[in-house]
Amino acid sequence: MSSTNNMNMLLVDVHAHLDLKGYEAHGGIDKLIDDCEHNGVKIIVSNGTNISSNRSVLALSKKHHIVKAALGIYPMHCIEMIEGGFEKEFNEELQFIEDMIKDKKCIAIGEVGLEYKEIKDINDTKKNIQKSCLKKFIHIAKKHNIPIIIHSRGAELEIVELLEEEGMKHHKVVMHCFSGRKHIIQRIRENGWYFSVPCNINRSLHFQQLVNDVPVEQLLTETDAPLLSPTPGEVNRPDNVLQTVKKIAEIKKLTPVEVSNMIYANYQKVFM
Repeated sequence: MSSTNNMNMLLVDVHAHLDLKGYEAHGGIDKLIDDCEHNGVKIIVSNGTNISSNRSVLALSKKHHIVKAALGIYPMHCIEMIEGGFEKEFNEELQFIEDMIKDKKCIAIGEVGLEYKEIKDINDTKKNIQKSCLKKFIHIAKKHNIPIIIHSRGAELEIVELLEEEGMKHHKVVMHCFSGRKHIIQRIRENGWYFSVPCNINRSLHFQQLVNDVPVEQLLTETDAPLLSPTPGEVNRPDNVLQTVKKIAEIKKLTPVEVSNMIYANYQKVFM
């Protein structure tokens, strides 16, 4: 990806997974991060998904100044830990995350939430475990006034209701790759929360419609790298947020530079 047209861009990826495998296709993770910075990316928020993932994310954030750490336990891993008898370790990780927040090494809680689609034999017990774990993460986010990055596949309405019940209206909530219906999107807007838009927007009518319906002031850009590449079959990378910026600009009838500046301002408002 050439940086020629990106010099005036302030590109932000608020949801990537830099600790996952696959980046060998781009020369390895360190080269990829350096290339992304060269291509105009100012911030990559790498989201942890379990204990070892959180440690890897912290190590990357220490090594690369554009990488910022979001720490959490992915909903499927919450179930594995609680059902597997590792509740003590789960609670110890919560304390570790709080310590990292206090030390300014963690800027957000994520990736956390509810997953109802990909879990085999989903039942009320598994749903309740996820909700109980999520409430603990919400408590930390509220206590420290930092953003919480929310996964909600198959549970879009339930998660909005839970966040509302937990007093998160007008707090810093980022809805990652949100696929809920239009009336739920409207409810999220009214709650003052944000949507992070993935770069497969170029082939997703849902995300194009979401961008049309939501003010730029409540939008952020993400990749979910190495997943959700704008080109099917390729390993995604954080500088592909440029594709999202261009599509948002087209939909909102703005220039890409205007959109990138507005998204960066949103990032500052939420994460700094």
